[in-house]
Amino acid sequence: MIGALLERNPKFANWLYGFTPPERGTVLLVHRRVYIVPAQLGWFFVLTLFILLIGSINYALSLGFALTFLLGGLALAGMVHTARNLARMAVSAGRAEPVFAGETAQFRLYLEARAGFDRPSILVRHVRSGAQMVLDVPAAGLAEVVLGVPAERRGWLPLGRVMLETRFPLGIFRAWSYLEPDARCLVYPRPERSALPAPSAESAKGTLRSPTPGNDDYAGLRAYQLSDSPRHVAWKAVARSEDMLTKQFTGEAAAELWLEWALLPAALDAETRLSRLTGWVLEAERSGVHYGLRLPGAEIAPARGEAHRAACLQALALHGVADA
Repeated sequence: MIGALLERNPKFANWLYGFTPPERGTVLLVHRRVYIVPAQLGWFFVLTLFILLIGSINYALSLGFALTFLLGGLALAGMVHTARNLARMAVSAGRAEPVFAGETAQFRLYLEARAGFDRPSILVRHVRSGAQMVLDVPAAGLAEVVLGVPAERRGWLPLGRVMLETRFPLGIFRAWSYLEPDARCLVYPRPERSALPAPSAESAKGTLRSPTPGNDDYAGLRAYQLSDSPRHVAWKAVARSEDMLTKQFTGEAAAELWLEWALLPAALDAETRLSRLTGWVLEAERSGVHYGLRLPGAEIAPARGEAHRAACLQALALHGVADA
C-alpha cells in the first residue's frame, strides 16, 4: 500500500528518500538517507524483552533485570552496527551493453566502502523487476553488482530505482536506502528472421573492374581486420602461423545493398518493420556485404563492420523515440 502511494506521488517519494533522480556520478549514502526499523525477528526480540521485564518486576528478580538490560544493550549496539554497515557507502554505475528487445539488460553497479571495516551481507535489489544480489564489500575496497533487468521494448531502458539493504550483524534490525543512478541501456528492436532483399537494379549493374576488394579472383593474404567476414579467414594459414590472416580478392566491385523502410509491405506496422530491418542488418553483416540503411528522416551510407552494425541498430532502436 505504501509502495503504491509512493509510485503515484513521485515528488513525495523523492522528498522522503532525500534525492531527485536521476543521480549522476558517484552516489554517497549519507546517514540521513539510511532508514532503519526492527525486522520481524526484532519485534519478537522486543516482545521477549518486555516479558522478561514484566517477570523481573513481578518477582523482583535481580538477575532478570540484569539479563533484560544486557539484552537491550546488545540490541542497541546491534542497531548502531546495522546502520553503520550501510552508511557512507559510495555507489557508481557502469556501462550497460546494448541488448535486443526480449533479452535481459545487465546493469553494473560498483559499491565502494570508504572506511577501514568490512561491509558484510549487503543486499542490492532492483525495485521494479525484483532482481537482486547479496555481496560483501571489503574494507576500503570495491565490489561489483550485476542486476539483470528485462528489456521489453526498444529504445533507452533506464535502470530505475535500486534498494540497498542489510540486517548485519544480529538480524533483528533492517537498514535500507534507495538510489536511482543515471544509467541506461540501449535496447535494439527484436530481430525478425527473413531473407535479404535483392540489390537494387542501379547498384547491381555496376561492372567496372578495379582493384577494389571483391569476391572473384584470389589476390593473396593480408592481416585480419575486425570487419572481415569469418568466411574469408585463411584458416589453414592461421593454423600454421597462429596469426589471423584474411584472403584478399580482386574483381568486380561489389554491389551495395540498401535496406530500406520503403521496401517493406505497407500493411506492416512500424514495430514490425523495425524488427524486420533489424534482422536484415544482422544477416547482411553475417554475409559480409556492404549495406546501407534508409529510414524516414535518416540514412546511413553503405559499409560493414562492427561500428557500422552498431550505428544501424542504434538508428533502428531510436527511430521515433522522443528522447533519442
